[in-house]
Amino acid sequence: MACDILILSNGPGEISTWVRPVVAALRVLLPDAGAVRISVVLSPCANACGREAAMAAALPGVDRVQAAADFFPFLLRGKTADNWDWHTQGVVLFLGGDQLYSVLIGKRLGYRIVVYAEWKGRWPRWVDGIACMNHQVVAAASPRWRSKYEVIGDLMADIVVDPTLVQPVRDRLGLSPDQELIGLMPGSKPAKLSLGLPFCLATAAAIHRQRPQTVFVIPVAPMLTLETLAQFANPDANPDTLLFEGCTTAELVATADRLPRLRTATGLEVWLWPSQPAYDLLSQVRLCLTTVGANTAELGALAVPMLVLLPTQKLEVMKAWDGLPGLLANLPLVGDGLARGMNRLILAQIYRQGRLFAWPNLWAGRAIVPELIGPLQPHQVATQVIDYLNHPEQLAAMTTDLQSLRGPGGAAARLATLVVTALQGDRLSPKEYG
Repeated sequence: MACDILILSNGPGEISTWVRPVVAALRVLLPDAGAVRISVVLSPCANACGREAAMAAALPGVDRVQAAADFFPFLLRGKTADNWDWHTQGVVLFLGGDQLYSVLIGKRLGYRIVVYAEWKGRWPRWVDGIACMNHQVVAAASPRWRSKYEVIGDLMADIVVDPTLVQPVRDRLGLSPDQELIGLMPGSKPAKLSLGLPFCLATAAAIHRQRPQTVFVIPVAPMLTLETLAQFANPDANPDTLLFEGCTTAELVATADRLPRLRTATGLEVWLWPSQPAYDLLSQVRLCLTTVGANTAELGALAVPMLVLLPTQKLEVMKAWDGLPGLLANLPLVGDGLARGMNRLILAQIYRQGRLFAWPNLWAGRAIVPELIGPLQPHQVATQVIDYLNHPEQLAAMTTDLQSLRGPGGAAARLATLVVTALQGDRLSPKEYG
């Protein structure tokens, strides 16, 4: 019998680190796309970059994708933008967003519901299985529903770097044995790039002046064009380049015989790595400067030492809050002012309570990677980076801490097995919502 697997997801990090390995594992167990269709439906996400649908559609094994802009009509009326048909038997698999969506859609379609829970499994009465990242999720569950919970591990732990790709990476960058590679991850959305790229370039220039053996590379975010990225290093297109001391401009240089790069006004070249996912590249960096977000989870899974940067010179760009604060901050005309006010209050609370943002720190419950928050300046961050490079034992300790957070591999395969088991169950009675 033909069946459907409907994957609910939302942001770019979830697509890269959850949807990608799970779809691959499902296709190992269910290789016949004619018998089992895999659809990805995206819900709105505050951290979305706008290219999530294209990212999901590019994954091998995915048959069809609906963008986040069409989500709520589907949730309320049960109709996709392209009027998809649905087989009578199927499973809704939650891999990002609001777990309630999986319940509403699964009940409407009469499908089994499987949820991947990183922190907490919600709505256990209404779902058929909750795949947990760790035992803490199970311990927090009501004893009444605990039989529905199963620990499968961390999907991030399934990130594996092919060791045969290590030398090709170094060859493509032209790295000599005495050169050290530093990664720069300034973000993918305009709000982050407008501050993040000039800040990272200025920091790189400050480091390079004292350590000329350093080489810098930016793993270009999925679906972000090189031309778009380069605009954020141009003061004519991005006035935020003038917000930091020592900020430098850069132009895109692309030739057929070498990787593209950004060449700064001082002559420093920062390589641009267009291949995704860039796990082979990231496994070679000594240290990475990154914004907050899903990239901290990927770096943590690869055990890459990092400094997490959150410069606050332009508070109105920080609008990725959940719930009512996020809605208010994104209102036209008044949103910027509200965002500035809310962010001042939030930052004051952060300083008092020591709130953590990076995913590895949240998982560990302590700061195992440094988070630098405030009116940062490039030369200050450069000094801290150089101190780490001068004390490799500190970087090694950070790597060890990150490795200790990783569970055993195979989580994607275990989740795929749960989905197949649910797929073989009896059909539920469809219900109408909206």
